[in-house]
Amino acid sequence: MSPMDDPPRAANQLTTHGAWEGATRTLPREAADFRLAGRRALRAAFLGFFVDMFDIYLPVVVLGPALVYFQPDSLSPALKSTLFSLVFAVSLIGRPAGAALFGHWSDKIGRRKVTILSMAGFAVVTLAIGLLPGYEQWGLASILALSCLRFVDGVFLGGEYTAANPLAMEYAPKEQRGLWSAVIHTGFPLALAVMSLLTIGLLRGISSGSPHSAYVVWGWRIPFFVGSVFAFGVLLYYLRCVPESRVWSAAEKVKSPLVELFRGANQRIFAQVFLVMTGLWFMLNASISILPGVLLTVRPVDSLSVAYAQLAASLVLALTQIPFGILGQKIGRRAFFALFGLAGLTAGPLAYYLLVRSGYRNTDALIGLVSLVVFCAMSAWAHVTAYLSERFSTGVRASGYGVGYSAAIILPAFSSVYMLGLKWLGIPYEYTPIAILALGGLLTMTGALLGPETRHVDIA
Repeated sequence: MSPMDDPPRAANQLTTHGAWEGATRTLPREAADFRLAGRRALRAAFLGFFVDMFDIYLPVVVLGPALVYFQPDSLSPALKSTLFSLVFAVSLIGRPAGAALFGHWSDKIGRRKVTILSMAGFAVVTLAIGLLPGYEQWGLASILALSCLRFVDGVFLGGEYTAANPLAMEYAPKEQRGLWSAVIHTGFPLALAVMSLLTIGLLRGISSGSPHSAYVVWGWRIPFFVGSVFAFGVLLYYLRCVPESRVWSAAEKVKSPLVELFRGANQRIFAQVFLVMTGLWFMLNASISILPGVLLTVRPVDSLSVAYAQLAASLVLALTQIPFGILGQKIGRRAFFALFGLAGLTAGPLAYYLLVRSGYRNTDALIGLVSLVVFCAMSAWAHVTAYLSERFSTGVRASGYGVGYSAAIILPAFSSVYMLGLKWLGIPYEYTPIAILALGGLLTMTGALLGPETRHVDIA
């Protein structure tokens, strides 16, 4: 029996007993097929999330030293930093549109089909970005084209995790959902680490720093081409190896998942999830997308030192995701999110202040403090996939997961604009991200405490 098959008997038993429990009560061969399908779904979700994060954060890590290629050199440092952040923000804004569109169809026609479509879309768009001309060739049209393609990229990227992550969670044993969630989210820091290594290699191997240097003209394109190849590779893996979710196949389909998402109990669940995710996105933006731009354009710190600091922070985060996945399964999602919301409200802003005040003058201090900021701001993400999958029923799970995850991006996506407003109020620009980080911690902690514990929920 191929793992691509869905045995009718197993599907019927899943309806009665739940995903994992039902499969383990079937004949040994069917149970083995179910476990194999689960492992492949988990592996594919990890790889898909790795590629998703690789592509979404390419501007932050790779384009930082080369953004001058797309903009006039006459801009002030604050405006350069703002433009740097907005290029990243437009792709985040595209994600809610993609999540709503693909989440609806994931609940209607299946998780696997939607994952394949979205992977193909952002593989092509990422390749197109790597081929763009710069300001000298197209003028302001170059930054406009970059922004438009990043928006479209965000739409397709919004479909990947919306379908692939619930698919994997619907195969996960109840007592291991925290671990599986952490495994999937380890793809994020590993993607940042790989991008940082690529950027460090390019910056050390070819000239950089001037508008006509090799890195600025063509070196930055290489990671975009690599990201496109990664996406096509994961697409082939889904086509050949990953079956549809049996929980989704056995469930009753909802006529209009998006409409149902905003009715009754689902609406209240969504509001609470939205609060938690908005806080998490504020913390992420402050630590991942804004901090490098501030260090590069306002202080400024050399590109290579920032890349080393991002690499170290990514490795620290990657090494802690699995232990935190196990911890959150023991203490519960609610306590876990509240704990790291508190860290984002207190320890993270303190580390940010020390970094901006003097840490950037010493490479070791820079690396240590950047790692601490990222640790405080990002560790809570280990349980996002499990938590969101547990909060919504099967008929609206992909829609709830995708829209809850992505709609919360919108307000934090304009953090760079809020920073300009804080600067206008008299706060030094380089210190304004501290307020963004603290706000994220407060929202995450509050949202978690307003919601229930979910680790014992029967996901089927």
